[in-house]
Amino acid sequence: GRLLDLGTGTGAIALAFASERPGWRALGVDLRPEAVALARGNAERLGIANAEFRQSDWFAALTGEAFELIVANPPYVAEDDPHLAVGDVRFEPHSALVAREQGMADLLHLVREARNHLEPGGWLLLEHGFDQAAAVRRALVAAGYGEVASLRDLAGHERVSLGRQGQLRR
Repeated sequence: GRLLDLGTGTGAIALAFASERPGWRALGVDLRPEAVALARGNAERLGIANAEFRQSDWFAALTGEAFELIVANPPYVAEDDPHLAVGDVRFEPHSALVAREQGMADLLHLVREARNHLEPGGWLLLEHGFDQAAAVRRALVAAGYGEVASLRDLAGHERVSLGRQGQLRR
């Protein structure tokens, strides 16, 4: 199987998955070359050979490629969110946090575009803000995904939504 980790950052998700599933290939992509270099270094340091990393603006460098599982933790914070000025997020790149359309722009883009990169029966999992689950589920249903659901984090907030590609690729 193949996993795609969009906006991989340090590569933590792709590397954890590759470590747990040695029979799979994990591909992590990130817009920032410094993130790709960091993720590659982490893979080398950990000795994980079934993960690779590329620079790409979401799916831009993945023409014709398809995956059984696509995961993403895209920017989902609204530009006017007061939490941007406090805590750990002050040290994160602004582009890794903030998205247009009240934080929904990248999430909606990924819902639309992932259909072209999922194998039949493949899954899309998206991390999002605690108050965005209903909107993400609506987008997944509207885009034709099945088995749409949301998962709760340890604090009880719906923070990941998922959907399954139909049996026919679009």
